[in-house]
Amino acid sequence: MTEATRISTFEKTVIGFVGVCAVAAMVAALRYPPASVTQSPQAEFRLEDPAFETASGAASALIRGAKPGGAPLLTVSTLDRTFAQLGYDLDRLRDGDGLVPRHFVAAMPSDMRAIRVPAKRKALFIKTVLPLILQANDEIRADRARLERILGHKGDLPAVDRLWLAAKAEVYEVKRTDLKGLQARMDVIPASLAIAQAAEETGWGTSRFVLEGNALFGQWTFSRNSHMVPRKRAAGRKHQVQAFPSLIEAVRAYMENLNTHRAYRDFRALRSAQRAKSQPLHGLELATTLTSYSERGEKYVETIQGLIRFNRLQALDGARLGVATASRRPAEPAI
Repeated sequence: MTEATRISTFEKTVIGFVGVCAVAAMVAALRYPPASVTQSPQAEFRLEDPAFETASGAASALIRGAKPGGAPLLTVSTLDRTFAQLGYDLDRLRDGDGLVPRHFVAAMPSDMRAIRVPAKRKALFIKTVLPLILQANDEIRADRARLERILGHKGDLPAVDRLWLAAKAEVYEVKRTDLKGLQARMDVIPASLAIAQAAEETGWGTSRFVLEGNALFGQWTFSRNSHMVPRKRAAGRKHQVQAFPSLIEAVRAYMENLNTHRAYRDFRALRSAQRAKSQPLHGLELATTLTSYSERGEKYVETIQGLIRFNRLQALDGARLGVATASRRPAEPAI
């Protein structure tokens, strides 16, 4: 693949220009951080919204942040009622019957804490985050399929593929010529594992971090931007919890974290081993490699595995998003 991945002077110039623009954008973001990132996000249900094109097709509806004077804010009762109208049933999904509605929530309902029945809170939380996890996985899956086509290509690659590889190598933090290394990192996260970690980090959608900053996975940051300071942060610690504009951005960042950070090399190695044996990806087994995700180490792993088992989350690993309606026109996502 050495000849196939060789980059011309023109392509290097294009990539260099893109890199300069990216650096300039980062500098601007650091100097003028968006004021809305850490504000408490609210959401509204907009069934009339047009579809948007994604890696896995068009999404049929969006649930976006409400503006002052806009439609009524999304509440637990509204979300629960809408899921019921869609026939969104977790037991059926666990039995392998049905597809997950292609509806996405921008932010958790602000009254999640008002749900007194744990089983109801868990069900609503799972129904909310599962479509987001499947969407992010579909995006990765589409990229992985393109990479596999490139790996099987004979002869020189087209310039567009070489540029795409260069961009993805930057995202996944590998050398441009290391296509096998890129393949090992460009892979999905089992829904069971992602749901369990999100549930643990947010108290099933009730934590301050997820309600105020869409932080589903409690990712730390040392950025100077305004994020969220843990109230019980130990003296001398300077980390913050990273805030996101929407829940889908939190999911994408979580997957990128597991797919790139050196602390999760064992996770990626085990996942690759499961792939090599043509086995389904097992969240329970992959969880054993995440001792570095929390200061609790092995206790954290035991908690995640317990959540997967007790809530029958492994049965959702085969869930897939429903087919989008072709009649809707594509538009940019607003979540």
